[in-house]
Amino acid sequence: MKKTICVVGLGYIGLPTAVMFANHGHQVHGVDVNEDTVKMIQKKQLHIEENGLQERLDKAIDSGSLTVSTEPIKADVFIIAVPSPIKADKTADLEYVRIATASTVPFLEKGNLVILESTVPPRTVEDVMMPELIKANLEIGMELLVSHSPERVIPGRVFEELVSNDRIIGGVNVESAKQTTALYQSFVKGTMHETDATTAELVKVMENTYRDVNIAFANELAKIAQNIGVNIWEAIKLANFHPRVNIHMPGPGVGGHCIAVDPWFLVELDPQQAKIIHLSRQTNDGMPSYTAQLTADILNAKGIKDPKIAVLGLAFKGNIDDMRESPSVDVVEQLRERQMSLSAYDPHIKHNNLPEQTQDQFVALQHASAILVLTDHQAFRDLNPEEIKSHMTNHIIIDTKNCIDRAKWEAAGFDVYLLGDSKN
Repeated sequence: MKKTICVVGLGYIGLPTAVMFANHGHQVHGVDVNEDTVKMIQKKQLHIEENGLQERLDKAIDSGSLTVSTEPIKADVFIIAVPSPIKADKTADLEYVRIATASTVPFLEKGNLVILESTVPPRTVEDVMMPELIKANLEIGMELLVSHSPERVIPGRVFEELVSNDRIIGGVNVESAKQTTALYQSFVKGTMHETDATTAELVKVMENTYRDVNIAFANELAKIAQNIGVNIWEAIKLANFHPRVNIHMPGPGVGGHCIAVDPWFLVELDPQQAKIIHLSRQTNDGMPSYTAQLTADILNAKGIKDPKIAVLGLAFKGNIDDMRESPSVDVVEQLRERQMSLSAYDPHIKHNNLPEQTQDQFVALQHASAILVLTDHQAFRDLNPEEIKSHMTNHIIIDTKNCIDRAKWEAAGFDVYLLGDSKN
C-alpha cells in the first residue's frame, strides 16, 4: 500500500516519523517553516539528536523516498506533527496546529487522509482543525478522512517505540480510523486500538498526566524523607517490589514537551474538577526552587562564602539534547535569584542557550565550590572525581538524579549530597 505522504513539522517527532514511512515503502515529503532546518535535512545533517536517526535519514534521502521543503505538496496523506505548547498563563497554544492544518487545505483532494500526531487538548480536531479543513469543500468523513494518532515515544528510544508500542487511532468516523490503522501498519508491530478522535486526544493527555501526578507524589515523598532520616531512592525501590506499586522517581522538576505541558490542558478544560492534577503541576513546577534552596542551604551549612555552582545537565532527561520545558533552566534562574555565581555544561547541547553555559566541562568546573547534577547523562555517571577535583575550590557534589557512584566520589574526598536523602 504505497502512499504519498506529506509530513508537516520536522522536529523530534515529525522527522523520525517521516524517515520511517520513507524507509517502509512510501514516498514522503517533509515540511518545516524553518528554512535552516530544511537546508540541513537536505544535506543529511541533523538538527536534533536521536539514536539511529542519521543512518535512517541518509537512507531515505539517498533513495529519493524523502524530500523536504518549506511548503506542502499534493499527497494521499497529510500528517501534522507540530508543537502544541502552553502559553505563559498555562493555557494551550494551538496556533501551530491551526496554521499547519490551514497550510494543507490548498493541496487537499477527494480521498485524502489528514492525521494529527501532535499531543493536544480534547476536541482540538473538532474545534481547531475542522474549521480549517472544511475550507477544502470536501465532505468530512467521506471525501476527506481525518484522525488523531498521538505519538507515544520517548526521546532516545523513538525508533524502537515507533515500531513496538501500541498505537491509539482516533478517527472522526470508522473509515478514517480504519485507513489510519492500515497506513501505520507499514511499520508498527504494536496493536492498533481504534476509537474516536476526542477519546484519542484525552487518552494521550491522560497518559502523561498519570506520570506527572506520580512524579509529584515521588517529589513530595522526597521532601518528607529529607526531614526524617530516610533515603527516598532506597524506600521507593523497596516499595516497588510490591506487585501493584509503581512509584516514579523524584528529581529537580519535570520537563519535556509532554509531561510538563499536557496536564495543563486538563486544568484548562475543567479547572473545578482537575484539583489533583493542578496540585501535581504546582508541586513539580516548584521543584527547581526547592533544588536551588537545598543547594544554598548545603553551602551555607558548610560556611562557604560567595560559592560558585557548576551545573551539570540542561536537557530535560538523560542522553538527549532536548531542553524543552527543562527544569534545569528554572533551577539556573532560581540560583541567579539567590545571587549565586554559576556555570553550566551539557555535553549533548552544542550551542550555548544560557549566559552561564559553556561547551567546555573543565571551564564549568573551574573554581567551583560544588557540582549540581540536574540531568542523568551517561557522561556524568562516568565522570572521574579524581580527574576533576583539582579544578574545584571545594569538593561538594549534589546529585538530584541519584546517578553517580556515591562511594567512588566519597573515596575521592567529595562530600556527596542526594536529593531526598537526609543521610548526607
